[in-house]
Amino acid sequence: MRRADRLFDIIQALRTAKKPMTAAALAEELEVTVRTIYRDVATLQARRVPIEGAPGLGYVLRRGFDLPPLMFTVEEIEAVTVGARLVQRLRDHELQAAARRVLDKVTVVLPESLRSHLDRPAFYVSRGDAAEPHGVNVSELRSAIRDQRKIRIAYVDEKHRRTRRTIWPLAMAYYVDVTLVGAWCELREDFRNFRVERITSSRMLAARFQDPQGKLLAQWLALPKDRPVVGRH
Repeated sequence: MRRADRLFDIIQALRTAKKPMTAAALAEELEVTVRTIYRDVATLQARRVPIEGAPGLGYVLRRGFDLPPLMFTVEEIEAVTVGARLVQRLRDHELQAAARRVLDKVTVVLPESLRSHLDRPAFYVSRGDAAEPHGVNVSELRSAIRDQRKIRIAYVDEKHRRTRRTIWPLAMAYYVDVTLVGAWCELREDFRNFRVERITSSRMLAARFQDPQGKLLAQWLALPKDRPVVGRH
């Protein structure tokens, strides 16, 4: 483990600790020697990280401390890179733009020696087969989920039957070949999954729905993963 990564992990461990952590406890968690912890804590204190305590008594991190600039391992950089590239599959232009901004921000804080892992990653992520939605703005769907706003949609199922429904959007489900919005359907009075490319028009309503403590979402998440989309019920 690079020393910079270890210093970051010490700060993280102290930030989440509910009581003072001894050097021995930190050493066990980070798989290093106690002497290494003493040396690293002294380094952090010299850099004005507000760690209080002493050897044998334990250490605490004063509340309100902001973390220093991000430090990543190579594996973490690769995880961010693959994740951002997978977002390109989602046919969600707002999320795609956000993923590019994340990569730009990560690049800025990386040391020169690690930037090549972002600039020239040894990964290929396929484009995926999901169809582009035209009758609904996927970003608006995500907004409705966050704000618990009802949406009125026009929908065409696999047999070309047309319906108009008011739904309570609960979650998005992204697959390689399809994007679904999981919702409570007022027409069927039950949970339904809707393929976003089959939504021919949509309108966010002023009306809101209630999901106390996320109970509806929990019920939707508990449904069988192979639950059919609208059009086969």
